Amino acid sequence: MKVKILYFASLREAVGCGSETLELPGEIATLGALRAHLSARGDGWQALAGGRNVRAALNQRMVDAEAVLAAGDEVAFFPPVTGG
Repeated sequence: MKVKILYFASLREAVGCGSETLELPGEIATLGALRAHLSARGDGWQALAGGRNVRAALNQRMVDAEAVLAAGDEVAFFPPVTGG
């Protein structure tokens, strides 16, 4: 299944791109599995590793790691935002 992935702010800088369309291996069915898959790319991708404070949206709705992915979904990753 293909999904579109968007990276924002410091995550975009860490991974070196703002977006990509990715064909996912069959065993990746949840957002948490996608994060693990991406972080396994190494180097800057470790910014997405489990335990890191990263927010995620699936089709523009905030979700947690158990969110189930479907073909054509848009996944966005971004660091927490502070204001003041």
